[in-house]
Amino acid sequence: MKLAVVGGGSTYTPELIDGFARLRDTLPVSELVLIDPAAERLELIGALARRIFARQDHPGLITTTSDLDAGVAGADAVLLQLRIGGQAARLQDETWPLECGCVGQETTGAGGLAKALRTVPVVLDIAERVRRASPDAWIIDFTNPVGIVTRALLRAGHKAVGLCNVAIGFQRKFAALLDVAPAEVHLDHVGLNHLTWELGVRVGGPGGRDVLPELLAGHGDAVAADLRLPRAVLDRLGVVPSYYLRYFYAHDAVVRELGEKPSRAAEVAAMERELLALYADPALDEKPALLAKRGGAFYSEAAVDLAAALLAGGGPAVQVVNTYNGGTLPFLPDDAVIEVQARVDGSGAAPLAVPALDPLFAGLVSHVSAYEDLALDAALRGGRERVFRALLAHPLVGQFDLAEGLTDRLLAHNKEHLPWA
Repeated sequence: MKLAVVGGGSTYTPELIDGFARLRDTLPVSELVLIDPAAERLELIGALARRIFARQDHPGLITTTSDLDAGVAGADAVLLQLRIGGQAARLQDETWPLECGCVGQETTGAGGLAKALRTVPVVLDIAERVRRASPDAWIIDFTNPVGIVTRALLRAGHKAVGLCNVAIGFQRKFAALLDVAPAEVHLDHVGLNHLTWELGVRVGGPGGRDVLPELLAGHGDAVAADLRLPRAVLDRLGVVPSYYLRYFYAHDAVVRELGEKPSRAAEVAAMERELLALYADPALDEKPALLAKRGGAFYSEAAVDLAAALLAGGGPAVQVVNTYNGGTLPFLPDDAVIEVQARVDGSGAAPLAVPALDPLFAGLVSHVSAYEDLALDAALRGGRERVFRALLAHPLVGQFDLAEGLTDRLLAHNKEHLPWA
């Protein structure tokens, strides 16, 4: 089995390599190609990847290349983990929205739109080249904003599934709090990428007993602390929101906080410099502890499980993914992309039935899904007016003058990535 990772020079990659090495019985990878235009960084990551495989006696071959077409040729699956513009663009995404009193974040709000505009055309070009080189290959997208990028891939007819680590992170945290094996925990995880709620926490699988009320009663303080939300919010909602809901439920407080401390982009850039220095040590043959602070916890395990379900022929699996709605949430169009538990096998991902979504949450999902449709239109066709319409539609913007000011800033800061700007 051949897998290719586009963006293989990412500091995330050793996390992925570690998962491939540890879970080789789940996903028997014979060849892994890391693809990245940053040749020096790619060789550094590639050397560490080979040492990790060797340490764990994995027989697979790891190669590196900057030639995308050669790298994806013959691949069974291609994983996308891109950041167009690098940490410098992320820093901009987190900075200029604050000038308008809006949250600065790389996947939510105006910064998230900027990232979508930069990313969607590049991802679609990559996907077309994958289709030519390996027409049967699956594309697994971990590139943010995952919901919009996956919608672009599916609408263009690609064999694609979107992946996020929020759900598996909750699964592992809840399992530890409940003192059960992670595999025993099934989440009623419903919404859009980075806009989800855990409506139930079931022990024993999809039909298991819902222990969410007990979880909140016994461990609500710990869960709330992880989300950086008051415990009272969880008690009143009766569910567990994704930590990205903090940008909606406490927007003004988050804006004040972001204006008083270094940006996450600056923190990550410093962390990446330290990680790359560690990766350069020829004695290092395992992922360093610092990588856990980089983000993307459990990404490798989620990616291995998804690729195995799509490719390994071991029967269907149930996993939280991003895929077409197809009537699952009846208030959304069928071609909206949602993030829910799905049955995954060689034919793709089919959402499972989900509990009815309270209007308190369904309204926000509808609002953001409409924004994502406009954002994708802007990413595909360009134009200032389309950018403005997407921003005006976003629930964290929604005011004419605010959308005008954000549009001007977005275009000014992204001219090098948007040929039409």
